Amino acid sequence: MTETLVSSISNGVSAIGRTTRQLVQPVGTGARFTADVMRAAREVREWVPEFSTHAVTLGVGSLPIGIFIALFTGIVLALLASYSVGDLVPPYFVGTLVQKTVILELAPVLTGLALAGRVGANIAAELGTMRVTEQIDALETLTFDPMSYLVVPRVAAATIMFPIVVGMAMLVGLLSGWMASLALLDLSTPQFLKGVRIFFQTFDVQYGLVKSASFGAAVALIGCRAGLTTMGGAQGVGKSATRAVVISAVMILVLDAFWALVWLTNRSLR
Repeated sequence: MTETLVSSISNGVSAIGRTTRQLVQPVGTGARFTADVMRAAREVREWVPEFSTHAVTLGVGSLPIGIFIALFTGIVLALLASYSVGDLVPPYFVGTLVQKTVILELAPVLTGLALAGRVGANIAAELGTMRVTEQIDALETLTFDPMSYLVVPRVAAATIMFPIVVGMAMLVGLLSGWMASLALLDLSTPQFLKGVRIFFQTFDVQYGLVKSASFGAAVALIGCRAGLTTMGGAQGVGKSATRAVVISAVMILVLDAFWALVWLTNRSLR
């Protein structure tokens, strides 16, 4: 009886240990991978020539998606704001709600989630194909560092271009909310602009852009990590792309909560 109890406790502790290790291990490997990327960034001559190519692919190519999402987001937000507040507050509060929601939250997060699918999957599939076809091994044979040549330019391009795409999405969201207010809510331009200006702070734009830069870095790092660890041929490439998209989406939501907790909370307590 005693031996059975001891064996059960031992098995339970072992199971808890295995589960904890499985949960913590990805954090450790991800931190190690990020540190390797930061060290490789010092090899400026290797990654700078590749930067512009990836900036066009990851950033400029993503502008239509960001604009399309923001266009309908602004329209829906204007209608929801009018429906939610009704006659309880002045009509210009529609502009306030659209401005705050688009700039602080929806433009960065919705655009980030969409780009996680496009950029994260693209990076993971590209590097995964290079891994399974042994192109990365060939680069190493030719004394190229895969981290500085393949990973750093993609991470730098995503970190810089995500805020540009999100900034355009902010502008389009406000414009579409304004047009929807004029056409569907019988709101005048001065009323909408009054609502936009009355509570506007430059911090709002800064917060959204910094947050989107962190999204870009996370998506690129996760996509590169998934691609470089690909195994198993074409099926493995597909799994890596799917894994990159799922983890990137989760990380965007985690970072969104992190920035709100760290930055917005500190400002509200001042």
